[in-house]
Amino acid sequence: MRMLDFTVDSRPIRLAVTDLVIAGWTGRDAHKLQEHIDELAALGIAPPSSVPCYYRAGLESLTQSPSVDVLGGDSSGEGEWILLETPEGRFIGCGSDHTDRKVEAYSIPVSKQMCPKPISTALWRWEDVAAHWDQLEIHSEIHEDGRWITYQRGPVAAMRHPDDLLERARALHVPTGPGMLMFGGTLAVHGGIRPAADFIVTLHDPVRDRRLAHSYTTRRL
Repeated sequence: MRMLDFTVDSRPIRLAVTDLVIAGWTGRDAHKLQEHIDELAALGIAPPSSVPCYYRAGLESLTQSPSVDVLGGDSSGEGEWILLETPEGRFIGCGSDHTDRKVEAYSIPVSKQMCPKPISTALWRWEDVAAHWDQLEIHSEIHEDGRWITYQRGPVAAMRHPDDLLERARALHVPTGPGMLMFGGTLAVHGGIRPAADFIVTLHDPVRDRRLAHSYTTRRL
């Protein structure tokens, strides 16, 4: 179990995480999902046998640090929403499923375990966004050629709804319930998957005009 410190409505809260689940291939639109499959195939990564799928990763990979260490120069970030189930209710945040692409070409589960998983220090209560969930937006940026550029952008509606992912996870006996933290899947990138030392992920709620964000820098070992 990991105890992590967050803020909710600007108030500190400490929450327990017992299981880290990374949902993959979660696109609702078959065409967009195929785009993501194709961009990974270009890196030699085999498509999944079924979608969506769920990967487990060690709790020690979760981090809220602004700096993370990675091995070599073959890893890159993926902006995603995250969901945390707790006895106090369900919370939503954002994070990056940072993944080693070279390792991913021969084993996706191993690649997921290889890299830290940065997550935001601030969360929203599920009930504050549930009614307009599909209007939320994910945006990631990378620092490239001396400037910040859009790496990913799109609505969370491009991915399966959290309730759908949880229902499918339970059917597959993937751990759910209090203590589970889930990454909800990612969007296709602009300009192809590539490494970048600096990464920012933002979850935007246009209805309530607010944002969650987390930025981090990678140090190559």
